[in-house]
Amino acid sequence: MVESMASEDEKRKYYQYLYRSYVECSRSRKWCPAPGCEFAVEFKDAAGCESYDVTCDCDYKFCWKCMQESHRPVDCKTVEKWIKKNSSEVENTNWILAYTKPCPKCHRAIEKNQGCNHMTCRSPCTHHFCWVCLGPWDKHSYYNFTCNTYKDEGSNIDEESRERAKNVLARYTHYYERWDSNDKSRKRALSDLNQARNQHIDKLAGTQGESLAGVQFVIQAWNQIVECRRVLKWSYAYGYYHMSTEKPGKLEFFGYLQGEAEAALERLHYCAEKEMSRYLTADRPLKDFKDFKSKLGRLTAVTGNYFQNLVLALENNLSEVDDHESTSGTKN
Repeated sequence: MVESMASEDEKRKYYQYLYRSYVECSRSRKWCPAPGCEFAVEFKDAAGCESYDVTCDCDYKFCWKCMQESHRPVDCKTVEKWIKKNSSEVENTNWILAYTKPCPKCHRAIEKNQGCNHMTCRSPCTHHFCWVCLGPWDKHSYYNFTCNTYKDEGSNIDEESRERAKNVLARYTHYYERWDSNDKSRKRALSDLNQARNQHIDKLAGTQGESLAGVQFVIQAWNQIVECRRVLKWSYAYGYYHMSTEKPGKLEFFGYLQGEAEAALERLHYCAEKEMSRYLTADRPLKDFKDFKSKLGRLTAVTGNYFQNLVLALENNLSEVDDHESTSGTKN
C-alpha cells in the first residue's frame, strides 16, 4: 500500500521511521554518538571479551556501555567522574582558596598580582592590609613591623588550608594538562590520518613507484598514533584517581610503563609526521624509501606492543607490583 499510494518523499520518511524504530528497539544496535553521523552500530558480544569498544563505519570509536568515546584502560565510572570534575566549579574554588586571601574588612577574595605586600581592597572598601599577616598596613611602619613575629598556631590554619589547596590543585593540573594535551594531539593525528588516506598515499605511491597496497603502512602508522594518543590520554585520568593512595612501588611502575609507552609514541609520531614529509615532497623515487618503510613499520609495531602492555597492566591495577612484593616478602 505504501509503495503504491505514497509519494517518494512520504516513502522516504516512512522507511526512515521504520529503520529508526528497528534500531531503537534492538538491544544489540545503537546509533553512533559522533556528531553528524547517521550510522547505527551492532555490538556482537564475544564470549570472554571484557572490552565494550566498538568502531562505527565513520571511524569513530566509542564505548557500548556508556556511549562515551573509547576509554580503555579506565572504566566507565572513572570516565564519568573525570568528565564531571573537568566541567565542575570545584577546581575554581580550589584556585580561589589557593591563590587569593580574604580582605580582613569586607572578606572579598583578593589576588596578589604584584610583588609588594601592601594590599588595597577595591572600592568601596579600600582597606589597606598586609598580604602576609592580613594585619592593618598602618601598623607596618619601619618601627612596628610584626609579620616575622611568632603567633599562635590558630593564626596559621588558613595558611595551611591554602597550602593544601595548592597541592590539590597542582596535582589535578598535572594530570589534566597532560590529558588535554594528548586529546589535542589525538585530534590533530586524526586529521593527519584523514589527509594521508585522502591525499598522501596516492601521491606517495606515484612518486615512489609503489602500489596502493605498498603504501598502506602509512595508514597503519597513523591509525596506531591516533589509538595510542587516546590510550595515553586516559592513562592520565587513571593516574589521577588510582595513584593518589597507592604504594610507592605502584606509582613508580606506573610512571615507568607510561613513560616508556610515551617515548615510543613520540618516536613514531615524529617519523610519520616529520620524516615522511621528505618522501611526500619528492618528485622522483628515493633510494632509501624502502629503509623508511621498514623503519616506520617497525616503530608502529613496537609502539603498539608498549601500549598493549600499558593497557593490560592498568586494567589489572598493576597487579605485577603486588605479586612482586608478596614474593619478596616471603623470602627469608
